[in-house]
Amino acid sequence: MRLEGSPNGRRNAKRLRNEMTPPEIAMWLALSRNDAGLRFRKQYAAADYVLDFYCAPARLAIEVDGEAHNRGTRPARDAVRDAWLVARGIRVLRYPACEVLSNLDDILRQIVAVAVERRAAFER
Repeated sequence: MRLEGSPNGRRNAKRLRNEMTPPEIAMWLALSRNDAGLRFRKQYAAADYVLDFYCAPARLAIEVDGEAHNRGTRPARDAVRDAWLVARGIRVLRYPACEVLSNLDDILRQIVAVAVERRAAFER
């Protein structure tokens, strides 16, 4: 499913592609070299939101959550955003940044398994 980015979302996505954190870079390198032939996009604009990674054939968003995601109004904003995505048939997988750095291989296996299953379901 193609999600359309707003002009503001596309601007933010472009900026964020140049400002990726070390956990996001590690995740991107792993996702872009997956063995299942899945294509992920990094910092993908969806309306005013920017998804860290998106696999369109699987309708799957991957989020790498830094420490800021646990503070202030951020958890509530993330919940609103996730609900918006789910309403459009997008599944969201969230991983803490520290876990990405310490357990990337297991996370990648989980992401690929979910993406392959969802891609197959949507291809039917």
